[in-house]
Amino acid sequence: MHALANPARFLRIARPASSWLLAIGLALALGGMAAGLLLTPPDYLQGETVRILYIHVPSAWLGMAGWAGIAAASVSQLVWRHPLAAVAGRAIAPAGATFAALCLVTGSIWGRPTWGTWWEWDGRLTSMLMLFFLYLGYIALGSAERERGGEGRVTAIFGLVGAINLPIIHYSVLWWRTLHQGQSIGVTGSSIDNALLWPLPLTMFGFTCLFAAAVLMRMRAALAEAKIEARQRRMTQP
Repeated sequence: MHALANPARFLRIARPASSWLLAIGLALALGGMAAGLLLTPPDYLQGETVRILYIHVPSAWLGMAGWAGIAAASVSQLVWRHPLAAVAGRAIAPAGATFAALCLVTGSIWGRPTWGTWWEWDGRLTSMLMLFFLYLGYIALGSAERERGGEGRVTAIFGLVGAINLPIIHYSVLWWRTLHQGQSIGVTGSSIDNALLWPLPLTMFGFTCLFAAAVLMRMRAALAEAKIEARQRRMTQP
């Protein structure tokens, strides 16, 4: 991490990495979704609606992983004062919020024929909705603190406190009686049939690459903007 503390060194790596991640992510995500739509059979209980899992599961994973990345960036900023930590946190938040919203939307579409309702104040659904609102709060707080010229410490603390919601989301199906199904994929195996499961790693890895590409591109844009602002300040000084 400290090897990337220099913005110039980071940009030398981020420029080609963002292009490669974008290309690989698009290929895998589109290939996985096409395979899930055209090559897998319908589920014997859920029918054709099960195909939403190829978007819903990666979106849920990235919605949670995004906030884990914000928490890691917050620790780097507060403890080690990493110069790019605040930039990384601000870059992660919009991408994480997008995937959290996509998780909620696809879950609602999936839930309508499965549960008979678009929304239920279920433990998993409610805690995921809270994560989406936490993202919006983080984005607003980061923008306000940056406009005031702050270092982003308050935003970083908010990022750490918000991480409390991650284990709540993960264990909600165990702690409360819930409409949401339990964990289908674990370290010991999966309850999903292999005929349906095989395209999921493609979309998981593909969407993850797209997420990483979006974060790197936003970080590059933020560093370019900061460079322009610094140059303008130097030009206006007597």
